[in-house]
Amino acid sequence: MSAQIEEAAADPAARISRGGAPPPRRGRVAAGTPYLLILPAALVTVLLLGWTMVRNGLLSFQDLGRRQLIRHLTEWIGFDNYSEQLGSSDFWKVTARSVVFTAANVVLIMALGCLVGLLLARLGTKMRLLLSLGLVLAWAMPVVAATTVFQWLFAQRFGVVNYLLDKLGWHSMADYNWTSSQFSTFFVVTVLIVWQSIPFVAINLYAATSTIPKELYEAASLDGAGSWKQFTSVTFPFLKPFFLATTFLEVIWVFKSFTQIFAINEGGPDRLTETLPVYAFVEGMGNQHFGTGAAISILTIVILLALTAYYLRLVLKQEEDEL
Repeated sequence: MSAQIEEAAADPAARISRGGAPPPRRGRVAAGTPYLLILPAALVTVLLLGWTMVRNGLLSFQDLGRRQLIRHLTEWIGFDNYSEQLGSSDFWKVTARSVVFTAANVVLIMALGCLVGLLLARLGTKMRLLLSLGLVLAWAMPVVAATTVFQWLFAQRFGVVNYLLDKLGWHSMADYNWTSSQFSTFFVVTVLIVWQSIPFVAINLYAATSTIPKELYEAASLDGAGSWKQFTSVTFPFLKPFFLATTFLEVIWVFKSFTQIFAINEGGPDRLTETLPVYAFVEGMGNQHFGTGAAISILTIVILLALTAYYLRLVLKQEEDEL
């Protein structure tokens, strides 16, 4: 009897032929489990963002200003808001400015973040813990609070930066107004954004480097490879997916930055530091051209979707190359 039981347990087909119940089929249930797990988050996302996107899209096809708000009018104008912006030189200037601003910030963030991440991997336990704590605190600081601190640091009369520059011999910087020109304003915003973004890149890079087998570095060292050669031949190829994903996330985060730019100088002076999110807000809320602002925001989303499609194409190409 025990032999028959063992045979039936080992061979499901034999168990079925003897009249036993067939083994449970869990293939479909297991395949659908991930979708069931993400369903609550997907529903919340649709409720919070989906309806807002729909309303914003409908608003972009309307001429909605102060007169329409007062009289409760709904004036549909089709694609006029889009054609007006796509034919406007101001829109394309702001778009080009946004792309250049994003590229400069992402390059600095990735370069400095990678250096700090590699430094974390080489430090001792105590120094690594201290540096990691500082990075986490900088990363956890709210954007508005960090922007307020930087406004104080770069203040014209009582700013710490002007005070230090004056003490170091640059006396002309004693009362320098950092928001008086396009370049200096972008400099302050760039320092702020890079400072906020470095912890994310550095901590992720350090975590990723801990997964690289040490035998690879030992083999490279035996072959006479220095630090730079080990980075290019071992670290970078192994962490290429990390660099690709992190760079893409930073592009999105910097491209849609609003609080830092608007809080520093509201896109000034003379609207020369406006990026697309700030431009949409100023046109929509500031000038009360709500349909125009909605159209600009939709065009901004389209640009981000194009960047996302390019990133997915790179990921798929990399997976094909690995296969």
